[in-house]
Amino acid sequence: MNDENIVKRTCKELGLTQKELAERLEVPQPTLSRWASSDDIPRMAQKYLELLLETNELKENFKILKKAHKILSN
Repeated sequence: MNDENIVKRTCKELGLTQKELAERLEVPQPTLSRWASSDDIPRMAQKYLELLLETNELKENFKILKKAHKILSN
């Protein structure tokens, strides 16, 4: 499993700023900054961030499959 803080990892992988992620989570930006500088993240927020990352990964995999299907169909 990745040891990087999940807030920082989510921002990096989704190309979001902490402010944008805070808006998406509907939490104050200082709260998100605190989570980014520690591992004291509420379980519900942790799960939401994990789902965001998983959804992003699935979308990327789907794009790859669509491209492969298009290539093989020609």
